[in-house]
Amino acid sequence: MNDNNRAASNEAAALDRPQPLPRSAYRRFVPLATRWLDNDAYGHINNVVYYALFDTAVNGILVEAGALDIAAGEVIGYVVETHCNYFAPLAFPQALEAGIRVGRIGGSSVRYEIGIFAAGAAETAARGHFIHVYVDRATERPVALPERLMQVVKELA
Repeated sequence: MNDNNRAASNEAAALDRPQPLPRSAYRRFVPLATRWLDNDAYGHINNVVYYALFDTAVNGILVEAGALDIAAGEVIGYVVETHCNYFAPLAFPQALEAGIRVGRIGGSSVRYEIGIFAAGAAETAARGHFIHVYVDRATERPVALPERLMQVVKELA
């Protein structure tokens, strides 16, 4: 590969690389607290903790809005896909915010897109998504999104 081709290839790779997003990319924000146990041996929040932050932020909105009853609801959400990109380290005792938006609404599924920000920061320190497929609690078969859930996710889209 000559130098011109190598430079063009490097530029294309840089364009494809995920980038932090600004606050304006999200519809709603939820404050989050870090805990001592969130830090790993390197002194920053461990990667697996971000997925718990995603769940906490999204499910908190759904429960608060009366769109999800975790304990007794007939319809529950199963996570079928997750992904996260990391851009800047965060650590306890830092205050955080999760930006939430809905990227896609399907017949029985929703793609929630989440950005994790240091409180007040302009860009995401991490961003990712997860997909819930909503199922009947008893049969575990996919169901259409209940009316209240549909209202809430449309507000986030």
